Amino acid sequence: LILWLLTIWRLVSYPSQIFHDFTSHTQGVGFFTMIAGTCILGNQLLILLEAHKVAIGLWLLGIFLWVFLIYGVCAALIAKQDKPPLAQGINGTWLVSTVGTQSIAILSSQLASQFPRHQEEILFFSLCIFLLGGMLYLIIIVMISYRFFFFKLDPQDFDPPYWINAGAVAISTLAGASILANINGERTIESIHSFVLGLTVLFWSVATWWIPLLVILEIWRHVIKGVKLSYDSSCWGMVFPLGMYTACTIHLSKTTHFDFLLEISAYFIYIALAAWILSFVGLLRSLLRSFTSGTVLIEGRAD
Repeated sequence: LILWLLTIWRLVSYPSQIFHDFTSHTQGVGFFTMIAGTCILGNQLLILLEAHKVAIGLWLLGIFLWVFLIYGVCAALIAKQDKPPLAQGINGTWLVSTVGTQSIAILSSQLASQFPRHQEEILFFSLCIFLLGGMLYLIIIVMISYRFFFFKLDPQDFDPPYWINAGAVAISTLAGASILANINGERTIESIHSFVLGLTVLFWSVATWWIPLLVILEIWRHVIKGVKLSYDSSCWGMVFPLGMYTACTIHLSKTTHFDFLLEISAYFIYIALAAWILSFVGLLRSLLRSFTSGTVLIEGRAD
């Protein structure tokens, strides 16, 4: 509610700035966090409180936001005449489009049982969104990989949002596992069970592959190149993938009955928790410094 109030206030007070961000290659994709936040809140209310009606309302809002943003942002960036080079325009935040898309797939599969007459249609919708999220990941990760391998990458350019390289496929894994867990004998959907399972394991494998490489790049950035390890708001972009990888591995294990995967989550949860604690401590220290120095912290910079 607070975020919506702030967004509406900003839209009314600074419409030109909102339009600038919406049509920006580096800022526009950030709007997809609205979809993810809405649908993940719906999942929380559904699982923890069984608040089905509120979850359905958030699901419909998430779908509306997805339709508006996926076509609005994409059309704006395509039609824009003044475009940055690939090395400057692409970053890990672009993969939030996959995260937002898969959050809809997860909530759709969770809510399908609430509509007995249309359960199959909703599960099919969830499956289509799941596949579309996978397609978006493939398109964007190719551009990110091209940027990594064929353009100069300064240590400062490798920021925490690139960890969404792993987080986007982790939430894709969770979406696939959720669909598999909620099929419940729907014959049409069940007929492609093996196909969905194969894609889900593929996404988990890709997430697993990314994590060691990202750790190596962090060592290169901070240890070899000497970039100071300090807090800014983008650090939370590292926490999400680690936590999501833990969650998706648990659900994949339960869905496939690969019990040995639980061993990974049993240890990885502590890595995710450590990242969260370090980021939270960094946030508190930054806030304390901003208050004691009489400045306001905005997006990791004291202005």
